Amino acid sequence: MTIKFLAEDDRPREKFLLKGKSSLSDSELLAIIMGSGSKDESALELARKILASVNNSWHQLSLLSNKELMKFKGVGEVKAVSIIAALEIGKRRTVQEIPEKAVISNSDDAYFILKNKLSDLRTEEFWAIFLNQSNKVIHISQLTQGGISQSIVDVRILFKTALDHFSTGIIIAHNHPSGSLKPSKEDISITKKIHEAGKTLSIQLLDHIIVTQDTYFSFSDEGLL
Repeated sequence: MTIKFLAEDDRPREKFLLKGKSSLSDSELLAIIMGSGSKDESALELARKILASVNNSWHQLSLLSNKELMKFKGVGEVKAVSIIAALEIGKRRTVQEIPEKAVISNSDDAYFILKNKLSDLRTEEFWAIFLNQSNKVIHISQLTQGGISQSIVDVRILFKTALDHFSTGIIIAHNHPSGSLKPSKEDISITKKIHEAGKTLSIQLLDHIIVTQDTYFSFSDEGLL
């Protein structure tokens, strides 16, 4: 029996078995994740509709919540959770590809590490990368949630963490869910505060990265440090 004679819900799986995973389109992959469609459309048709709603972007799809996914007819809680879980696996796989002792030599290197932690969040988070004298990453940690304007970044905790890991350099970062790359007054203020505090402890603030969904702003590149 050839693929074209199979029920449409079965075709992506059969294609996977016959031709391999790389032969599948994005909609066919999503159809396999969901497993079935609704009484009115196949899993493949439903997958096409869902992807079309986010301009065929996996990144945009990852921003949808359970409730937003469940607005599509044929997507219940189980399917919604399956979709979100599959996308989270992909995100974690990408994070694991970062070398354990990555060397940061420019803002692009820092963004590569930070984008999978910050780019698809709906609320602001503040993170820090701690480096040794060779600019190798020795620790990464989240410091706050809720945004710089809403939750105060405790500079003491930042530098205690740096001292605990014998760090000589720090890169701080936070995200702008709005997509704006323009630093706020609070962004500039906390950057200056951390920069000055670092001088006292001989721990250099190397950069402050603002991350959006698909790009970033570097204080260092823009001459603001």
